[in-house]
Amino acid sequence: MLKDFSIQSLFMGVLTAFVGFASSFAVVLHGLQAVGATDGQAASGLMALSVAMGVCAIVLCTVTRLPISIAWSTPGGALLASTGLVEGGFNAAVGAFLICALLIIIAGLFKPLGRAVAAIPAPLANAMLAGVLIGLCFAPVRAIGFNPLLGLPIVLAWIVAGAFKRLWAVPAALAAFVLVLAFGVDIPDGAMVSIERSLAPPVEFVSPVFNLPAFVSIALPLFIVTMASQNIPGIAVLKVNGYEPQPGPLFAVTGFFSLLAAPFGGHAVNLAAITAAMCAGHDAHPDPARRYWAALISGIGYVIFGLLAGAVTAFVALAPPILIQAVAGLALVGAFSSSAMSAFQAPETREASAITFLVTASGVSFGGISGAFWGLLAGGLMMVLSHFVQLAKR
Repeated sequence: MLKDFSIQSLFMGVLTAFVGFASSFAVVLHGLQAVGATDGQAASGLMALSVAMGVCAIVLCTVTRLPISIAWSTPGGALLASTGLVEGGFNAAVGAFLICALLIIIAGLFKPLGRAVAAIPAPLANAMLAGVLIGLCFAPVRAIGFNPLLGLPIVLAWIVAGAFKRLWAVPAALAAFVLVLAFGVDIPDGAMVSIERSLAPPVEFVSPVFNLPAFVSIALPLFIVTMASQNIPGIAVLKVNGYEPQPGPLFAVTGFFSLLAAPFGGHAVNLAAITAAMCAGHDAHPDPARRYWAALISGIGYVIFGLLAGAVTAFVALAPPILIQAVAGLALVGAFSSSAMSAFQAPETREASAITFLVTASGVSFGGISGAFWGLLAGGLMMVLSHFVQLAKR
């Protein structure tokens, strides 16, 4: 195994870990806090997710010798942000995380469930995801409206860096956020001491609560977006690069690590999609058989970043919330545009996708159940109705 190690894979693995963590940790923090997590619980959740996905990547790469990149569910974090508090608070959200993890395990081990998830019409799944993401994608504009001197540098850094290299757009926005926080925000006395105290890994156990509103509002939509927008595309990326993994076992393993992270506030661990291309592609190493080292090293990087999650959370908490939401929104612009394009591409499903998108994006809940579920249901009913109307015309 050591004979396959290379400096090229080391560099790509470090870069993958940095991009994967820096580009979307703001989405995770905001999502966890939106469903009721305290700052300490959000830090614990961030730590649990980062460590879990790091260890998962190390295990899978070592066993399979394939460049299997692991990530947290960024769309899932955006889903939590749009869902908000449910009955039972964060304890109920953690119960939903556990159920989602079990569903992912079952989908990996029980083929009919996996096929059922894959059978959800792609336009509706993408429309639901676009509806979930659009709220956070407004945050950069709101940040400029809140304070142009604070919000505009973050957006400009994202635009300028993205014009040269898209991969660095979000890290540049994050760097601008750090500079804005350091030089544009009044930092209270003793804040740096508080950050130093937060260097110890944050660990908070959250007792799960199980109820129907959390199951329908969080567990089911989280399971669907994680499978449809992370796990399934993650397999596709590996196949495009010439690898032939067995999807079921990989899904089950990510579900197992999600199960371990959930009691400490982590929502979901899954196969990576975007960063998967970094580790599985030619830039990781010319020899496909040696690229797994890039994904393995990225796993080590995630573990290290996870252990520093307390300090990261404490530092971010010093800024107005809208600024970190702006970074999160910029991180999701690409995901929103691709999901929206896929949702409305086919003319025959465009109306059903529009209904799914609008109901989800409205953020309105009925009976304590979030709009994401109702959007998917409404779009599905519209699609079925359109199908019967077309049959009747023949």
